[in-house]
Amino acid sequence: MSVDALKLNLLEKLKQEHRFWSFKDDSIKEVSDDILIEKTLLYLDMDEIKQLFSIYPLKKIKQVWLDYLIPQGDYLYTLNRFLAWYFFKIKKPDAYIKAMETRHSNKLLR
Repeated sequence: MSVDALKLNLLEKLKQEHRFWSFKDDSIKEVSDDILIEKTLLYLDMDEIKQLFSIYPLKKIKQVWLDYLIPQGDYLYTLNRFLAWYFFKIKKPDAYIKAMETRHSNKLLR
């Protein structure tokens, strides 16, 4: 399956899950890579998350995770802990997540 077909497949699954609730489903033809990655990490299952790694480099997926999911703190703590451990192979996920949350907060305060 081509990269474009994989992206379209993920987008269709997100639409089926009604993850773009503020839009008419037929009005969404494509979304940015960051949004596709973020929403897949948040709302889809393991198989779909694994598809991300055949579309995008690990570095890109991890950056989206750091930029969009980590700042949500306790709200997504369990998910972030799992993603850190399982997909990003972080040895001490609790300490890492706390450090990344602090780094994000410090950027906002500057």
